[in-house]
Amino acid sequence: MEPFAGFGIIAILIIGGIAGWLAGLIVRGYGLGIIGNIAVGVIGAFIGAWLLGRLGIFVGNGILGAIVGSTIGAVVLLLIIGLFRRV
Repeated sequence: MEPFAGFGIIAILIIGGIAGWLAGLIVRGYGLGIIGNIAVGVIGAFIGAWLLGRLGIFVGNGILGAIVGSTIGAVVLLLIIGLFRRV
């Protein structure tokens, strides 16, 4: 499953930015700035696609589905980063 199938680069950056920003709100204490939010959101999209696919969960198609899946993956990524920051 490809998280950004059919989206252009601008849409990917916007979706990544939104997902990273939402993940930063959910996992408090992670203000990464616009570039950091985009990076976390894009990486989170791949994590979310892999994780949700393994669990058999389908969040939907289109932009909304991409944002939800990317946000879930970005939250997981921020939680993992938080584990390493505390050590």
